[in-house]
Amino acid sequence: MIPTTIGEVVNEFLSEHFVKIMDYNFTADIEKELDAIASGQLNWSDMLQKFYKPFHKNVIHTQENAERANGERFLGDDPATGEPVFAKLGKYGPIIQIGDTKDEDKKPRFASLKNDQNIKSIDLQSALTLFEYPKLLGHHDGDEVFLKLGRFGPYLQFAKSNVSIPKGMDVDQIDMQFAIELIQKKKEADAPIHHYEGSPVTKGKGRFGPFIKWNNIFINVNKKYDFDNLSEQDIVTLIEEKKQKEKEKLIHNWENEGITVEKGRWGKVFVISGKKRKQLDAKKDPKALTLEEAKTILKS
Repeated sequence: MIPTTIGEVVNEFLSEHFVKIMDYNFTADIEKELDAIASGQLNWSDMLQKFYKPFHKNVIHTQENAERANGERFLGDDPATGEPVFAKLGKYGPIIQIGDTKDEDKKPRFASLKNDQNIKSIDLQSALTLFEYPKLLGHHDGDEVFLKLGRFGPYLQFAKSNVSIPKGMDVDQIDMQFAIELIQKKKEADAPIHHYEGSPVTKGKGRFGPFIKWNNIFINVNKKYDFDNLSEQDIVTLIEEKKQKEKEKLIHNWENEGITVEKGRWGKVFVISGKKRKQLDAKKDPKALTLEEAKTILKS
């Protein structure tokens, strides 16, 4: 097992600010106390009070006084601009930063690290090469092909679509010929496997498993289906079941206003407008909700 960058940064932060809990003996001591509770030699509430009061005090103190942990490391100055270069943990993962965020006159530049790089070990020269991306590899079918580094690793951008690169692939070995092969495979994979109600049906595999896509709707394909050999009936069943589920979760649909009220997971109800969604108070009857009330909730 290899620790991730965020794991290392979090571990260092906890080791600095929560020394007692991160001590190797902490778990062993807790187990002894739990054994004592089980045998009636120790009251469980006394044990919790003894632990929680100082722990809560420590949490509040850390929130108010500790700086945000990002594992920042100064690598040197950029020879081209003279600006400082840092390796640090950003919002979406490990990054390299050229320039100072405190400089109001010039915004810093950022680049993601490759999967095999680490903010603890990367040097200045390797860090600066990351700013060669996005890298133009060439042209294919009249469109530019770029090699980019993103949150989830390297990928190709071609004709407004993103093409995944196999995991473990060294980006320095990706040339135009290999890029074209990946683009062709992407086109074949994205080709419609069926048409339903006048709209194409495509299939793919994402973070949450295999799916089909129809009418801009993603439909998960569970294990009871043979994903590689979906029949026409399988596709129709999957789409119709999804349509029914969508219909059942829809409580209100004010199409002219672009506002809907929909059921969510665990009994929650949401008022939705575009990308904005607000949870409805559990005490409020969603069926009795008016359009004006929905607009007020969205503004809150």
